[in-house]
Amino acid sequence: MRLVTNQLPKTIVYGTGSFQQVGIEARKVGTKALLISDQIMKSLGNVDRAGELLEESGVYWHEYLGVETEPKDIYVVQALALLQQYSCDHIIALGGGSCIDTAKAVAVLATNGGKISDYMNNGKIAEKNPLPLIAIPTTGGTGSEATDVTVVTNTANAVKMMIKQEAFIPQKAIVDPVLTVSSPPHITAATGIDALTHALEAYISKKAHPFTDMLALSALERIYRHIETAYHDGENLQARHELIYGSMLAGMAFSNASVCLVHGMSRPIGALFDVPHGVSNAMLLPVILKYTKESCRDRLAEIARVLMPERRGDSVLELSDALVENIVSLCARLNIPTLRQWGIDEELYASQLEKMAGDALESGSPQNNPKVPGKAEIIRLYEELFSYEQRPVSKGK
Repeated sequence: MRLVTNQLPKTIVYGTGSFQQVGIEARKVGTKALLISDQIMKSLGNVDRAGELLEESGVYWHEYLGVETEPKDIYVVQALALLQQYSCDHIIALGGGSCIDTAKAVAVLATNGGKISDYMNNGKIAEKNPLPLIAIPTTGGTGSEATDVTVVTNTANAVKMMIKQEAFIPQKAIVDPVLTVSSPPHITAATGIDALTHALEAYISKKAHPFTDMLALSALERIYRHIETAYHDGENLQARHELIYGSMLAGMAFSNASVCLVHGMSRPIGALFDVPHGVSNAMLLPVILKYTKESCRDRLAEIARVLMPERRGDSVLELSDALVENIVSLCARLNIPTLRQWGIDEELYASQLEKMAGDALESGSPQNNPKVPGKAEIIRLYEELFSYEQRPVSKGK
């Protein structure tokens, strides 16, 4: 077996009501926090509640609420300036992956300097410990609270930078399923399929190993079995628990095994057309699974035996085909939009194909795929994605 290294947060506080521990955990690392969040969390009262809990523990705090949709380098610059202005000694990220990824970048730049773009493709290595970061996810999707990855859009060249270094792992994660109850159905669907994709790609990745396999399979089973319940009944706390726990496991899996072609092709769509990361991943998953399955039928069959135990006696061919069709069916039942339904102009999309394919390859993720495409093949897949239409399907498990 090859040598592998696994990176995980130092502390994970998990469970119903764990949000109430934010002040206690923050006081262990500092006395003045920068709380990075967004206007949605503010309107739901979560920002002010976090502030109350911090104050009860003797932690002063300032808020940055400028994060909107996908994380951008301008948010990082703004939040870092605020952190420096108030001499904050630690960071709390409260929200979805965009808030957490922004906070990761700020934590690293605060002690290592430079611009976040300097760290792309390991152009700059964070040699100093980042500021302590406590990540509190509010969606059951990105798993960013448990990864050594941040994804931030470079607004100068419209490239979604995937930056992976040990320094980007949050020191602490507080994972409370109650915080995800407010996620509306379309966010639940997109982030849930995003997490499913994390787990699936971690399992079929060329960098997969037994530790990540265990995490990925557990994540896949939890997400696959409970995402529709959470989608239709957002207040079902058991389903919310399974989704956010599965998302965290999937984050651990892909952080240590890497993602593949779906993520590589997803980032340029988000950078150029402002499609949220979870949505673009979910759009791509059916197309890329059909493209890839011939090169990883054994691995897909292993997943199918876990998700469809009643079909364990089927052949590898039957199992792998059934898994792909069931995931395609699942995306349709969750009303994952197509590019056309999202409102993307076909002519504008076609004009960006060369750039998107080049940026996808530059990210490095496609090289982890069981079937590695060249640039021309990625362009063809992007073209196929635009013409893809969800079809009515019968419910299948």
